[in-house]
Amino acid sequence: MSYDKLGEAAYDRLNGLYPPPSEKQGTSQATEDSEAKDRRSSAEGKSRKRDMFLLLRDHAHEDRVLSSLWTEVNTIPQWVCWDQIARGQEVFYRYGGPALTGLAFQSLLGGMVGIAPQSSETTQHILQCTKDLYSIQPGGAGHASSIRVRLLHAAVRRRILRLARSNPEYFNVDEYGVPINDLDCVCHGIYEFCFSNPDSDRNNWNFQCYADLVEFSQAGDLVEDSQLSQIQGPGD
Repeated sequence: MSYDKLGEAAYDRLNGLYPPPSEKQGTSQATEDSEAKDRRSSAEGKSRKRDMFLLLRDHAHEDRVLSSLWTEVNTIPQWVCWDQIARGQEVFYRYGGPALTGLAFQSLLGGMVGIAPQSSETTQHILQCTKDLYSIQPGGAGHASSIRVRLLHAAVRRRILRLARSNPEYFNVDEYGVPINDLDCVCHGIYEFCFSNPDSDRNNWNFQCYADLVEFSQAGDLVEDSQLSQIQGPGD
């Protein structure tokens, strides 16, 4: 099962070259009591939080792996159609309000209770990517935000696999495959915004989304042929 190996390699390299501040402060804080740690974390807040995008941008020229990722994310594929993306942004802003409201209070309410900051950050990412064409192009806020999400996915994937190795019941890799893989990401996006639309025409809209999924997957070389054969369209 394919997944973002380059993004994961870049994350590992950044984590090794520029580890989190908590890993660089020596052993003097090892005995710090929990209340003191909470006070310190609250006081320092975001000032201690690494920005992986800025680290990648500023140090891409220093490392081969980082350079490869930076070149990849700033190279626009020939198949990109900016007019089509602009139309998609317009459609999103036309129906985005009701869609996000339903997503927040129906789909995500049960699964994301207690993690409001992550939900807010996800919404911010969506709005940045759909603001205008410049925002999603290299140098734009949406483009930078997407790279941050890509590196975040690499971090989460690493953590899940590490926990699975120590506790196989936490996540069954043999059954579900590598977490946050390419096929899951593509299918989730298509299903989230297309198949789950209760007002859609099943014989047209849903099948078109399924066809788009297969076409997009093949064009972007995101999944293997054997995996494509396992994707079932509505009514199959």
